[in-house]
Amino acid sequence: RFPENGFARNGTFGPHRGFDHFESATHGAAGPLHYARWLADTHPEAVAMFYPVLDMALEVNAEGGGETGAPQVHDNPVPREWYHTDWVADRTISWLDSIDADDDWFCWMSFPDPHHPWDPPASELGRVDWRDVPLPAGYIEDAAQREAILDDKPRHWRAWYDGSLVSNYEAPANWVPATLTADQVREVNARNAVECELIDEALGRVLTSIAARGWGDDVDVIFTTDHGELQGDFGLLFKGPYHVDGLMRLPLIWRPAPSAMATPSSISRPVGLVDLAPTFCQIAGIAAPEWMEGKALPLDDTDAEARDFERVLTEWDSELFGVAVHLRTITRDGWVCSAYQPGYSHDGTEGELYDLTEDPLQQINRWSDPSMASLRGDLLSDLWDHQPAMHAPLRRVEAPV
Repeated sequence: RFPENGFARNGTFGPHRGFDHFESATHGAAGPLHYARWLADTHPEAVAMFYPVLDMALEVNAEGGGETGAPQVHDNPVPREWYHTDWVADRTISWLDSIDADDDWFCWMSFPDPHHPWDPPASELGRVDWRDVPLPAGYIEDAAQREAILDDKPRHWRAWYDGSLVSNYEAPANWVPATLTADQVREVNARNAVECELIDEALGRVLTSIAARGWGDDVDVIFTTDHGELQGDFGLLFKGPYHVDGLMRLPLIWRPAPSAMATPSSISRPVGLVDLAPTFCQIAGIAAPEWMEGKALPLDDTDAEARDFERVLTEWDSELFGVAVHLRTITRDGWVCSAYQPGYSHDGTEGELYDLTEDPLQQINRWSDPSMASLRGDLLSDLWDHQPAMHAPLRRVEAPV
């Protein structure tokens, strides 16, 4: 019933959502998308090489592999040139080659990686030895300390850790995070790094193609992602309704066209993904439509527009297997404050409050600290005062998240 799933089946390529040309890929060889259809048509022997992430049979979806038995780790014999990272770059270059040198264009190139299942081509695993990978700062090696930190957060944190509650569509339903070992974290992160290196090289090929067409000086490049991954933080993998930096703080690089002569800088003010669309409009020299909620990104912290970036709002709503989770978060002035609305595990009084300066790993929940009552009240008032208008009636839920 989703139009995106029909294009490959019908042999069509859009138009869709404002794009003249549309091709789709996901994290493997299954499903109705263009990459899966291409692989089945041209290299059918490769279809069974990938981890079966879309197989919702619980015993399969949590299956471990590699040398440590880490969940959703798999040795994938697929040749690198058939893997979806290179396929996305190849299709992007093919589309760029199809347009005239004088055309104005916008291209959205989206790689399925880095992402679970961690099954990059086995030929590339030698790039990183998992035994040499340091544990992330957010991984708490002492189990008692780890569990005490989880117990001080809203109850769905510990419930997931113990395996009694799954509130994220992509986390294996019968995997118990408490069983995660330090070596499994290392192996997962090693394969994640391999996936990132393959993306780096694919990006390089695309940018080389752009330069060869004579466009290099006039093209803005923005690089970001849709979400983070826990990757061992708090003894957890995957993601879900957990509004901490591991999931919310994303890489965002904007390289203005060299012809714009912009000065390199870093932005310390909070910005959000909703700010990308107005930024694209500004680059193109057109007015952002009124329905866009974000604002064009500032060029640096002294930019007059930077004053508009005081806070970022993040939200989560899901209803999965009868488990409803609803939370709203504000990031402002070096603090992250999350309020939980009534749901399966929460009665509407729970929350999280973290000082990103003193506690960047977000291990000390200050929500119930009496000395923080005034600050918490101020942040909550700001959070609710800046909620975007709800569209009514609400649309029918057709996907769990």
